[in-house]
Amino acid sequence: MKAVCPLCGARKAKRACPGVRQDICPVCCGTKRLTEIKCPADCVYLTTARAHPAAVVQRQQERDMAFVLPRISDLDEGQYRLFLFCQAQVLEHAMTASPPLLDRDVADAAASVAATFETSQSGIIYQHQAGSIPAQRLAAVLGAGLMEVAGRGGAKASRIERDAAVALRHLERLAREAATETPAPENPDATWLGIASRMMGPPGAADEAPPVEKDEPRIIIP
Repeated sequence: MKAVCPLCGARKAKRACPGVRQDICPVCCGTKRLTEIKCPADCVYLTTARAHPAAVVQRQQERDMAFVLPRISDLDEGQYRLFLFCQAQVLEHAMTASPPLLDRDVADAAASVAATFETSQSGIIYQHQAGSIPAQRLAAVLGAGLMEVAGRGGAKASRIERDAAVALRHLERLAREAATETPAPENPDATWLGIASRMMGPPGAADEAPPVEKDEPRIIIP
């Protein structure tokens, strides 16, 4: 007799999950994939789902894209790369954050780091603070990562900081509007985090900082 799924505690565990290293039920495999489960890239269920997504998954992808694309279409290439870099850092941090990271933490952290860069552009050095401990911890991660990128930019450091502020403001807007525009009844406080996880795949991209780009901006659509 099959054991009960350790994630939901209700359905039979039928799939060997390399992410949790236990057998889980197909429903949890499909709904918690890349959000609550850190799926390895070679997971057979993950690769199959990406190659042949179910109709419900396709509809979810379409809703995600319809929400995200209009809100980032004005980013140029450098800003878009920094946006992806920041979001990858958010997802990486969310995997181990305690208490769990929420959309409002993401929005507040992005806003505080953006404000710090914007203030710096005006010639004033001031470290803006997020309003909660989880947001402050995330802000520290985002700020450190972006400062490292800017530090490698040499003469382009000021421009990178300016572009980072733009990217962070877009991230802030997405995190603030997600629950209203595309509500996730199962976890309304982490709607944007769910969208980002589905669109970006497994965390890990935060380990690779974006390269310094040429001066010609281009609109990049994911």
